[in-house]
Amino acid sequence: MKARQQMKPFVSSCLRVDIARSLLVLLAFFVGCGRSTPAPAADPAAPAANDPLATSSEPGFDWACFLGPDHNGVSKETGLLETWPADGPPLLWSKQVGEGHGAPSVLGQRLVLHHYGQRQEIVECFHALTGESLWTHKYPSSFRDPYGYNNGPRCSPILTPEYCYTFGAEGVLLCLKLATGEVVWKRETQKDFTVPEGFFGVGSSPLLWGDKLIVMVGGQPDSGVVAFDPLTGKTLWQSVGQKTWDGAATGFPAPKNYSWTGDEMIVSYSSPIPAEIHGQKHVLCLMRHGLVSLDPDTGAERFKYWFRSRVHESVNAASPVVVGDTVLISSEYRTGSALLRVKPDGNSYDVVWKNPRGLETHWATAIYVEGAFYGFSGHYEPEGRMTCIDAATGTVHWESPGFDEPLDDYARTSEDDVISRSTGKPLLYPVFGRGSLTMVDGKFLTLGERGGLMALMRPNAEKRDEIVRLRTPKLGYPTWAAPVVSRGRLYLRSQEWMICLDLRKPKP
Repeated sequence: MKARQQMKPFVSSCLRVDIARSLLVLLAFFVGCGRSTPAPAADPAAPAANDPLATSSEPGFDWACFLGPDHNGVSKETGLLETWPADGPPLLWSKQVGEGHGAPSVLGQRLVLHHYGQRQEIVECFHALTGESLWTHKYPSSFRDPYGYNNGPRCSPILTPEYCYTFGAEGVLLCLKLATGEVVWKRETQKDFTVPEGFFGVGSSPLLWGDKLIVMVGGQPDSGVVAFDPLTGKTLWQSVGQKTWDGAATGFPAPKNYSWTGDEMIVSYSSPIPAEIHGQKHVLCLMRHGLVSLDPDTGAERFKYWFRSRVHESVNAASPVVVGDTVLISSEYRTGSALLRVKPDGNSYDVVWKNPRGLETHWATAIYVEGAFYGFSGHYEPEGRMTCIDAATGTVHWESPGFDEPLDDYARTSEDDVISRSTGKPLLYPVFGRGSLTMVDGKFLTLGERGGLMALMRPNAEKRDEIVRLRTPKLGYPTWAAPVVSRGRLYLRSQEWMICLDLRKPKP
């Protein structure tokens, strides 16, 4: 049974947008009107009136938030190219952009990217079909990555027909009008809360669920997760921190129980995920110390599970994956993976399995397909490998760096280029490194971090089952954002470029 069939549906902001758009089309048909009826101002997911870019007449779906409509990296698009031509899917447009690692978000005919340049963070809205810049909002940023990576935002925007929400590398939480870029409200979370400095700045994308914007702020002592009013920015509830973890059992030989210091980081780089399990709503947050489930309405803790590396310089960066009543969490730094089964009371769980040497995801969230999880393991680039594990047991089915032949004939000539030693001819970059996955139309779009490498693959628990691979135009190291698919178009971004490729089948 497919993952989507096993997961109970929940109504998040992305799904609400799709439902709202379908109702809008039906309304226009029956009343002979091409525009929506204005919705109440209190509903951020309501379609904006008199806005031709708010919707699209083309078939397909929006990708309006991190990890897409169902928060699992799986696109609902169908009827796309079964394989790719030798020169790749057609390039529709390309744009040179500023630094950053966050993926773009797409709603209707608008695409928003959060990037950085000239000591400013830039929220920029593009026409999704043409790449034309429609508006920009800029504000100063003094963030400098202490490890020498780029200084841009790490989070993906959230889009509703009315608003755009972004979370910057220095913790600036913004609500803008999607149509114009006008500021509605702003919270400077590192000033409003006591937030210890993180390793790489802020990197947890917010979650809009119902009437709450849920953000992993990381404030001491108990503001690890904060819910804001999406219309005003007002704080609604605060949760997770000292009350959660002080005295918690660690599973380590020593210390057996954690002692809160008041100086530790509370959040890491994983993003919160909404889920409905046994008829109860959960916001699943993989914090620095482990997994916490919260009631989205009140912020009350449902349960917690310690899941942290003993290495200080470590992060939890991949989001939880929900399948039925189970939750997969995974991390690098000798942490591995664990699968929890939530009990019907919603406040307790069983540990189905734990494997410190199976799937070890660094930042790319794994994807579930027919009894297996697929993802990327590896801390450093040379360790990067695609990994398939059994969902029931956590055992490894197979691992591959993306190229299973000897590399003796490969010679690297630049950061993204390789040639054949014997012929001198250019070759495709052979390995994915710490790659990323998006599933669309029953196949994986697999993106490498270097050389513009991208492959189309079939999910197969027995082997790496590759259909075709190619070099995408413009992209190079580091390409760390997962692919985004909306209405048959593939949006990819690296540190310097954003491109749009056409995955639609040619019209007969």
